[in-house]
Amino acid sequence: MNKKLFLPVLLLFMSVQAFAQRSTENGMMYLDENRRPVYRENIVLPEVSGYQLLKCDFHQHTVFSDGHVWPNVRNQEAWEEGLDAFALTDHIEYHPHKNDVTTDHNRSYEVGKEGAAKNNVLFIKGSEITRNTPPGHFNAIFLKDSSPFTEEKNSVFDRKSIMMAKEQGAFIFWNHPGWKPNIEGSYEWLPFIDDLYRIKALHGIEVINGFGFHMKALDWCIDKGLTVMGTSDIHNLIAHDYDRSKSYVHRTMTLVMAKERSLRGIREALDAGRTIAWASKLLAGREDLMHNLFHACVKVAPSHYSQTNKKGVTTKFYEITNSSDLYFELQLTNGKATKRIVLYPQSKQLISAQAEQSAISYDVVTTYVRSNKHLNVTFNLK
Repeated sequence: MNKKLFLPVLLLFMSVQAFAQRSTENGMMYLDENRRPVYRENIVLPEVSGYQLLKCDFHQHTVFSDGHVWPNVRNQEAWEEGLDAFALTDHIEYHPHKNDVTTDHNRSYEVGKEGAAKNNVLFIKGSEITRNTPPGHFNAIFLKDSSPFTEEKNSVFDRKSIMMAKEQGAFIFWNHPGWKPNIEGSYEWLPFIDDLYRIKALHGIEVINGFGFHMKALDWCIDKGLTVMGTSDIHNLIAHDYDRSKSYVHRTMTLVMAKERSLRGIREALDAGRTIAWASKLLAGREDLMHNLFHACVKVAPSHYSQTNKKGVTTKFYEITNSSDLYFELQLTNGKATKRIVLYPQSKQLISAQAEQSAISYDVVTTYVRSNKHLNVTFNLK
């Protein structure tokens, strides 16, 4: 058969077969081939220094505040996208759908908890304490009960709700501090924030919120020992906001280095600050944690080939492997070697270096360990 005709004929045959295999019953034909397949994504991440790397989103909204979906939809998204844990953090003080749904602050958790348990996704009770900017919004997760919180928008310096969350033993983080940059004081370390920090009522900051990287917040976390957070702050469907057709695009989330996959394990890791914010191509976090994560993902094999040019310069070739679903771009900072490396999820690249090189160094430009600093890595060549 003519090769140009083979593929169209094959596709026609397959479509006829699929049509023939449709089930019919009581005069009904079921078009099951048009259904979207349902499966759980397996995001491949390594153990890091003996810790499990859990994928968590601690900031999401439903119709019980200003979100557009029911809590069970958040369950389905979390399961399909391979998350280990999530929280629904509906606003305490903002309920634009209150004429249609109850404003019971525990309701989104109550609606969602059975589905999360069935899906084997860890579910954390939380709420968003909404204040005028500055200082802005705060998330409290690992709450015991959200019902005592008042819906009144208190003044900037009224910290009653935050103290109530602290008394419940919640983990409290400052949300998207740079989201309103044109308001004076909205992106500053104000006395109010410093007071919360001093009395240990502030435990972390959202360094990446959805599609926004709040770079100064990373420096605050590093300098003050606060936990780096990454969240989607999703209001619509994840599939509506994120281009999931790209292999490296995921919702923004927090990678938690936990001793065990449990609520207890997550809380211990958050308290210890063992987190990295992940936003598809971008990673932000403490330098020691980023170093351990990168080297758990990326390895350079011994040289498999060498060649010598007419000038007598010998070049060796190596395979560099990214065994994770993370994305890395590297720029050479020291040595005579491949100047730029792009490591797509679960991929390999060929790199070369002059034979005289015993080591080469790169900046991993898709990582930030401070607002003005990338992780620098060194590969020892064999």
